[in-house]
Amino acid sequence: MKINANLLRGGMVIEHEGKQWSVIKHAIVQPGKGGAFIQVEMRDVASGTKSQARWRTADSVERLEVRELDCTYLFKDGDMFAFMEKDTFEQFSLAADLLGDRAAFLQENMEVSVDFIEGKPVSVNLPTQVVLTVVEADPVVKGQTAASSYKPGLLENGLKVLIPPFIEAGTKIVVATEDCSYVERAK
Repeated sequence: MKINANLLRGGMVIEHEGKQWSVIKHAIVQPGKGGAFIQVEMRDVASGTKSQARWRTADSVERLEVRELDCTYLFKDGDMFAFMEKDTFEQFSLAADLLGDRAAFLQENMEVSVDFIEGKPVSVNLPTQVVLTVVEADPVVKGQTAASSYKPGLLENGLKVLIPPFIEAGTKIVVATEDCSYVERAK
């Protein structure tokens, strides 16, 4: 199935130069001169080698048909992540480098969907948002306006995110998994 290159997202599986690739990261780059392009970091499904590719925003890419199964994340064992199919209770593992930066968002018993090609797991699709606890936050500076100022905060999973000044350490917040950005305070 052909899709526009600007619709590529982490976790998708595409065909490029005769190989199957799992998209790890993507970024839309707008240089000062010329048109915008899509910079994609991807991993070869068969060999595990990483590569990068660029497409113009108008280019189309072949997205592979994959079988998507609902799974539960169980635990991390070294550099492997264990999952279980919800229907058959069959367990399997995926390497940490296949997940890329998105592995930091995995939480025990999290519901995810895993893409399979020819019976082999190739990528994990995370929920769009997760709830995490802020473990470190700078103190509020008096006189800052809440509308436009953000401060750095450290999350329980080790990632840093910009948070509004009213968020303090110990507060649970909703974070977007796509770009690791603050969404709202968790209810």
